[in-house]
Formats: sequence, C-alpha cells, structure tokens
Amino acid sequence: MTTITAVNESIEQFRERFTGITREVGRRIVGHEEIVGLTVTGLLAGGHVLLEGIPGVGKTSLVHTLADVMHLTFSRIQFTPDLMPADIVGTNIVQERPQGGGTFFEFQPGPIFANVVLADEINRATPKTQSALLEAMQDMSVSVGKTTHRLEQPFFVLATQNPLEMEGTYPLPEAQLDRFFFKLKVLYPREESMHEILDRTTGITETPVQRIVDGKDILEMRQIARAVPIAKPVQSYAIRLTLGTHPDSPHNTAMVKRYVRYGASPRAAQTLVIAAKIHALNRGNAFVSADDVRAVALPALRHRILLNFEGEADEISTDTIVNELLGAVAP
Repeated sequence: MTTITAVNESIEQFRERFTGITREVGRRIVGHEEIVGLTVTGLLAGGHVLLEGIPGVGKTSLVHTLADVMHLTFSRIQFTPDLMPADIVGTNIVQERPQGGGTFFEFQPGPIFANVVLADEINRATPKTQSALLEAMQDMSVSVGKTTHRLEQPFFVLATQNPLEMEGTYPLPEAQLDRFFFKLKVLYPREESMHEILDRTTGITETPVQRIVDGKDILEMRQIARAVPIAKPVQSYAIRLTLGTHPDSPHNTAMVKRYVRYGASPRAAQTLVIAAKIHALNRGNAFVSADDVRAVALPALRHRILLNFEGEADEISTDTIVNELLGAVAP
C-alpha cells in the first residue's frame, strides 16, 4: 500500500510541476500550447528539440521564457556563415602569471556552457560549425586540445531554422537531424491569439513569470519519467511504427513503399518510448498505453524519414506519411 501511495504521489508531483512550467510559459507565449508542452517533454526526456517556423512567431521568446521558468542558465548563439566552432565551444587563451612567472593556457568557455542553449537559425552556419554543436549535444562534453570539459546537467539545445529562405544556408544532414529528439513546426497564430499577443507585448509592462523548478528538480523528473513501466505489447507497437517507416518492412504502407528511401533509426523507437512515458505521467497514469505512443509519433518521426527522388519531386510531406502509418499499424 505504501508503494502504491508513493507512486501516486510521485505522479501527482510530476504533473503539478509539468503543468506549472507550461502555465508560466503560457503567460508570455500565446497560441502555442502544444509546442510548449512538447518542448518541455523534450527537455525532461534529456533530448534536444528542433523548431521550424517563419521569423517572428515566438521561437526565441519561448526558449528564453523556459530558462526563466526553470531557473536555468541561458545562452543564445546566432548562427551565421562566418561562425567558427571555437565561437561555440570556447578556446584556450594565453595568460600571464603575476610577477613575471611566465605564461599559461586558460580555457575560456563558449556559450555552449549553459543549461539552455538557443541555436538560432542553425542552418545558416557551415557544416563544420554545425557539427561542433551536434557533437556537444550527443556527448554532453566539449573537447578543446587534449582536455575534455563536461557540460553541466541539465543541458538542453533548442535549435531553430527558417523554412523560407534557403539561399546561403547549409541544411542539416539527415543523419544529424536524427540527433534531435523532436522536430516541431511552429505555425502562424490564429486571429484570437494575435489579439492576446498584441495586448501583452505592446503595453508598458512585461508579463512576469514565476520560477517553478530548478536543475535538480528537472533531473529528478527525468528519473521519474524513465521509471514508468511499459508493457511488451505497447513497446512492440512503438517498434512496429518505427519499422513501418522502412520501405522493405512488412509493417509499412503504400506511401512508404513508394516515396521513402530510408526510414527511422532505433533512436526513433527510444524517442517514442521515453516521450510516451512523459505523456502517460501527464495523464495521471502509472503505465504507458498505445495512445501515449500515438500522441508523440508525429514530432518523433517526421524528421527521421528520408524521401526518395519521387517523394521530393511530388513534394510529399513526411507528416502525411506518418499519419498514414498511424492509421495502418494497429496497436
């Protein structure tokens, strides 16, 4: 009985904190409730999120507000073609010892050394610079010279890219896109949301937000999420969805066979399971259901499907492919 009570208390605490975070972010960010919830899910899962949307829809404000609500350090990196890897990770500089004691190298950390890092317009930097960020995302550390510097946890990268201006950009390779937990599409707000945005942003005062959690709380929430059990049939459903994105799989669909060149990696199945666990907790459940997996399938899979030439020529959306797959693969 005591164990059941402890589990219920743990679930309720998780829900309260998650709801508190999204509520406070919603005080500044209007009309993007789903985006906010999925971004927080990515952070609590220990992953990173890629936001795609036109300029001016609140992507930068979202990240800054998240850092405020979570009492985390924040840094912003504006990616440009002349940005170098050292501008992100930092570099060794020569320092002089007092009283003529000679010189020594001292590491000056770059903006990557923060809890929440906004990589703004990541597709504007060269592949060499992109890879420096992506390596830090994967390894949670930075190597400069012969020294490896660990990044403080929690560490969360939220990258943005503009889908309109492709001239002079360096699109992320498909293999690198796989390192992002979610890819979220930030759409233009509705008319009623626009009124609220203008009311909040064109007045005299800025909307204050309350700090809900700190880094220690977030790490604790991560552990709670990973401890949620998942039954084999539900895990099998996540696996079949992942395999169904491959053109040679028995679980695929007509569109996958015709338009897909390569499907999602095993990392996609990991994303489905961890994200589904967090979704289950927010519903007040102590176990994962197939509905939880379905709820996170689109942002988990859309950027992990590589179209073939025919799919590119016909301008097929990977969202359409994932939705067909959800309709075809039975739980």
